[in-house]
Amino acid sequence: MLKLISSTYKEMLLLSRDLGGLVILFVMPLVLIITITLIQDSSFKTINEAKIPILFVDNDKEEISNTILENLNSNDAFEIVTKQDDVFFTEETAKSAVLKGKYQLAVIIPKNLSSDLDKKVNQNVAKILSEFGVDDEPKSTDEVILNKEIKLYFDPAVQKSFKNAVMNNIDKMISRIESKSIYKAFQEELGEAEQKQQNPLLTNSNFVSFKEINPKEGQGVTLPNSTQHNVPAWTLFAIFFIVIPLSINIVKEKNQGTFVRLRTNPVSYLTVLGGKSITYLIVCLIQFLLMLAVGVFLLPLLGLHALEVGSNFITLFIVALFSGLAAVGFGILLGTLATTPEQSAPLGATMVVILAAIGGVWVPVFLMPNFMQLISNISPMNWGLNAFYDVLLRNGGIMEVLPEIGLLLLFFIVTVTISIWYDKRQRTV
Repeated sequence: MLKLISSTYKEMLLLSRDLGGLVILFVMPLVLIITITLIQDSSFKTINEAKIPILFVDNDKEEISNTILENLNSNDAFEIVTKQDDVFFTEETAKSAVLKGKYQLAVIIPKNLSSDLDKKVNQNVAKILSEFGVDDEPKSTDEVILNKEIKLYFDPAVQKSFKNAVMNNIDKMISRIESKSIYKAFQEELGEAEQKQQNPLLTNSNFVSFKEINPKEGQGVTLPNSTQHNVPAWTLFAIFFIVIPLSINIVKEKNQGTFVRLRTNPVSYLTVLGGKSITYLIVCLIQFLLMLAVGVFLLPLLGLHALEVGSNFITLFIVALFSGLAAVGFGILLGTLATTPEQSAPLGATMVVILAAIGGVWVPVFLMPNFMQLISNISPMNWGLNAFYDVLLRNGGIMEVLPEIGLLLLFFIVTVTISIWYDKRQRTV
């Protein structure tokens, strides 16, 4: 035990003398989490709160186009623009403005949309009623009415998700208008206009609606926001970033002869690794506490959501502890396998970035292709991230995160075991 304490003390002394390294280890993750959270929160506000200017060209100027315009104006996400410098946009000028990137979208309403829709609906209703024998004298349906197109010009730089959202919104709007037109035509044919005034047969409210329900609503489950997602994700990234200084530390000791001098003493390699593990695990836990403090206290001062920890601190700390062990084991493995700092530093940085990418730190796993979703299961960052989400977003306890904790511990044991075996093999060759 005394040897382990001495080894740990030696590692802490070495680490304390590298002020630049300490600044990178502790300040860089804080700057990273604040920057990323601000950027993502701003993007969410841009989508949900800021008004997006949309060009609206009305070639119909009747009931349906007026209804569409009213619905778009009532949507808080859109700001409708119809003219510039007191000159109304035409289809050509609107198209040109969108292609130049001045506007994200232009909606072009075709001519005679309202009148032709009324004619088409009346034709169809008259045919239906005549087939049922309700109308003995059906109206003439010889006139051919062509289908109408509402043109949507999108800026080429606009994301596909925005396009789909706008098209779905307008499609549902047109469907409601067509349904009301059909119902109105039936009433007029059946002479029920007066009856509708006294006893409405159709209400404006939707029979089927949507309600978002949290699976454990009322049981203290936190609704997800940019803070709840970013703090655990980038905390894990910071924890695994210690792979780089740890691996470089091991390589330097081998190259400078320090490691050989240590082994001339009655100290096992496991004891040396134990001192390094304890030291860098403490660094990981300090990083975790700092990131947690930023999420709870600093982010609200910047206008962001506060990280709601509640009564889950102990479970979160346990997850951070085992995540730190996995990171330490990975750093020990890289340091043991590498022979120069030029090998360990870029290899460590690259591997951390790859593990973060496939682990869901940058892009949620469910958005990845099926093959990458399978690959993500091998990333220790994915295990740690799922455990953090289980605690923060799903109100899970220690039993719920036990599988992920077990995987992280197993990863630490395997990497350290490989390191010890490889070191012994190199020394006996």
